[in-house]
Amino acid sequence: MSASSAEAGTRIEVVLVKAGRTKLRYPASVVSDDGTRLTVHAPWAAKGTRDFGFVRFEPGDVFTEHYWRDRWYAVKEVRDTDAALKGWYCDITRPAVVQGGEVISEDLDLDLWVSADGATVLRLDEDEFSESGLAERDPEAAARAVAALDELELLAKLGQFTALID
Repeated sequence: MSASSAEAGTRIEVVLVKAGRTKLRYPASVVSDDGTRLTVHAPWAAKGTRDFGFVRFEPGDVFTEHYWRDRWYAVKEVRDTDAALKGWYCDITRPAVVQGGEVISEDLDLDLWVSADGATVLRLDEDEFSESGLAERDPEAAARAVAALDELELLAKLGQFTALID
Protein backbone atom coordinates (compact mmCIF):
# COMPACT_ATOMS: atom_id res chain seq x y z
CA MET A 1 0.00 0.00 0.00
CA SER A 2 1.49 3.34 -1.00
CA ALA A 3 1.08 6.68 0.70
CA SER A 4 -1.24 7.80 -2.08
CA SER A 5 -3.67 4.91 -2.49
CA ALA A 6 -4.93 1.72 -0.89
CA GLU A 7 -5.70 -1.50 -2.74
CA ALA A 8 -9.23 -2.92 -2.62
CA GLY A 9 -9.57 -5.86 -0.24
CA THR A 10 -6.67 -4.84 1.99
CA ARG A 11 -6.98 -4.04 5.67
CA ILE A 12 -6.43 -0.49 6.84
CA GLU A 13 -6.57 1.18 10.24
CA VAL A 14 -8.96 4.09 10.57
CA VAL A 15 -7.52 6.66 12.97
CA LEU A 16 -9.91 9.34 14.21
CA VAL A 17 -8.06 12.27 15.74
CA LYS A 18 -9.61 15.04 17.82
CA ALA A 19 -7.79 17.98 19.40
CA GLY A 20 -4.42 16.42 18.53
CA ARG A 21 -5.15 13.07 20.23
CA THR A 22 -6.23 9.73 18.83
CA LYS A 23 -9.91 9.42 19.75
CA LEU A 24 -10.56 6.05 18.14
CA ARG A 25 -8.66 3.50 16.08
CA TYR A 26 -10.24 0.50 14.36
CA PRO A 27 -9.63 -1.92 11.49
CA ALA A 28 -11.48 -1.62 8.20
CA SER A 29 -11.44 -3.27 4.80
CA VAL A 30 -10.72 -1.15 1.71
CA VAL A 31 -13.58 -1.19 -0.79
CA SER A 32 -12.06 1.26 -3.28
CA ASP A 33 -9.57 4.08 -3.57
CA ASP A 34 -9.35 6.31 -6.62
CA GLY A 35 -6.60 8.50 -5.17
CA THR A 36 -9.11 11.15 -4.05
CA ARG A 37 -11.81 9.17 -2.25
CA LEU A 38 -11.13 6.13 -0.09
CA THR A 39 -14.08 3.91 0.79
CA VAL A 40 -13.88 1.30 3.56
CA HIS A 41 -16.20 -1.14 5.37
CA ALA A 42 -15.98 -1.39 9.13
CA PRO A 43 -18.14 -2.79 11.91
CA TRP A 44 -19.34 -0.46 14.68
CA ALA A 45 -16.07 0.17 16.51
CA ALA A 46 -17.18 1.39 19.93
CA LYS A 47 -18.15 -0.84 22.82
CA GLY A 48 -21.85 -1.28 23.41
CA THR A 49 -24.67 0.85 22.04
CA ARG A 50 -24.62 4.59 21.53
CA ASP A 51 -28.07 6.15 21.51
CA PHE A 52 -28.14 9.62 19.98
CA GLY A 53 -31.92 9.94 20.35
CA PHE A 54 -32.43 10.06 16.58
CA VAL A 55 -30.43 6.87 15.85
CA ARG A 56 -28.74 4.07 17.76
CA PHE A 57 -25.35 2.69 16.76
CA GLU A 58 -25.02 -0.84 18.07
CA PRO A 59 -22.89 -3.95 17.84
CA GLY A 60 -23.52 -5.58 14.46
CA ASP A 61 -23.99 -2.28 12.62
CA VAL A 62 -21.82 -1.96 9.52
CA PHE A 63 -20.40 1.34 8.32
CA THR A 64 -19.38 2.11 4.76
CA GLU A 65 -17.10 5.09 5.26
CA HIS A 66 -16.04 7.55 2.59
CA TYR A 67 -12.94 9.69 3.16
CA TRP A 68 -11.78 12.38 0.76
CA ARG A 69 -8.27 13.75 0.46
CA ASP A 70 -9.61 17.04 -0.94
CA ARG A 71 -12.82 17.63 1.04
CA TRP A 72 -13.46 18.72 4.60
CA TYR A 73 -15.78 15.86 5.57
CA ALA A 74 -16.22 12.10 5.80
CA VAL A 75 -19.56 10.40 5.09
CA LYS A 76 -20.45 7.18 6.91
CA GLU A 77 -23.37 5.09 5.69
CA VAL A 78 -24.81 3.09 8.59
CA ARG A 79 -26.65 -0.22 8.19
CA ASP A 80 -28.02 -2.56 10.83
CA THR A 81 -27.34 -6.29 11.16
CA ASP A 82 -30.03 -7.01 8.54
CA ALA A 83 -28.39 -4.52 6.10
CA ALA A 84 -31.29 -2.06 6.48
CA LEU A 85 -30.10 1.50 5.98
CA LYS A 86 -30.25 3.64 9.14
CA GLY A 87 -28.82 6.77 7.51
CA TRP A 88 -25.60 8.71 7.07
CA TYR A 89 -23.43 10.21 9.78
CA CYS A 90 -21.18 12.92 8.41
CA ASP A 91 -18.08 14.08 10.26
CA ILE A 92 -16.67 17.48 9.40
CA THR A 93 -12.92 16.86 9.20
CA ARG A 94 -9.75 18.09 7.61
CA PRO A 95 -9.03 16.26 4.33
CA ALA A 96 -8.05 12.66 5.08
CA VAL A 97 -4.47 11.46 4.95
CA VAL A 98 -3.82 7.89 3.74
CA GLN A 99 -0.36 6.58 4.56
CA GLY A 100 1.40 3.60 6.06
CA GLY A 101 -1.70 1.41 6.22
CA GLU A 102 -3.81 4.08 7.93
CA VAL A 103 -6.43 6.63 7.02
CA ILE A 104 -6.16 9.57 9.40
CA SER A 105 -9.22 11.75 9.83
CA GLU A 106 -9.09 14.85 12.05
CA ASP A 107 -12.50 15.56 13.60
CA LEU A 108 -13.43 19.26 13.74
CA ASP A 109 -16.42 18.80 16.10
CA LEU A 110 -19.21 19.49 13.60
CA ASP A 111 -21.45 16.66 12.37
CA LEU A 112 -24.53 16.11 10.24
CA TRP A 113 -27.07 13.29 10.41
CA VAL A 114 -29.22 12.37 7.40
CA SER A 115 -31.93 9.74 7.99
CA ALA A 116 -32.37 6.84 5.56
CA ASP A 117 -35.46 8.45 4.01
CA GLY A 118 -33.77 11.86 3.81
CA ALA A 119 -36.60 13.46 5.81
CA THR A 120 -34.45 14.22 8.86
CA VAL A 121 -31.34 16.36 8.46
CA LEU A 122 -29.72 17.41 11.73
CA ARG A 123 -26.75 19.70 12.34
CA LEU A 124 -24.89 18.40 15.39
CA ASP A 125 -22.30 19.58 17.89
CA GLU A 126 -22.23 23.23 16.87
CA ASP A 127 -21.78 24.11 20.55
CA GLU A 128 -18.70 21.86 20.78
CA PHE A 129 -17.32 23.49 17.65
CA SER A 130 -17.76 26.97 19.14
CA GLU A 131 -16.14 25.88 22.41
CA SER A 132 -13.21 24.20 20.62
CA GLY A 133 -11.53 27.54 19.88
CA LEU A 134 -10.77 26.54 16.28
CA ALA A 135 -12.13 29.85 14.97
CA GLU A 136 -9.52 31.70 17.02
CA ARG A 137 -6.62 29.27 16.44
CA ASP A 138 -7.21 28.60 12.75
CA PRO A 139 -9.90 30.86 11.24
CA GLU A 140 -9.41 29.44 7.73
CA ALA A 141 -9.97 25.85 8.92
CA ALA A 142 -13.02 26.96 10.92
CA ALA A 143 -14.49 28.67 7.85
CA ARG A 144 -13.85 25.57 5.72
CA ALA A 145 -15.50 23.39 8.37
CA VAL A 146 -18.65 25.52 8.46
CA ALA A 147 -18.75 25.65 4.65
CA ALA A 148 -18.47 21.83 4.50
CA LEU A 149 -21.36 21.44 6.96
CA ASP A 150 -23.46 23.92 4.95
CA GLU A 151 -22.66 22.06 1.72
CA LEU A 152 -23.68 18.67 3.11
CA GLU A 153 -26.85 20.06 4.65
CA LEU A 154 -27.86 21.72 1.39
CA LEU A 155 -27.22 18.56 -0.64
CA ALA A 156 -29.31 16.54 1.84
CA LYS A 157 -32.20 19.01 1.78
CA LEU A 158 -32.15 19.11 -2.04
CA GLY A 159 -32.28 15.29 -2.20
CA GLN A 160 -28.86 15.17 -3.85
CA PHE A 161 -26.91 13.78 -0.89
CA THR A 162 -26.40 10.23 -2.17
CA ALA A 163 -24.76 11.56 -5.35
CA LEU A 164 -21.68 12.16 -3.16
CA ILE A 165 -21.16 8.49 -2.56
CA ASP A 166 -22.60 6.79 -5.64
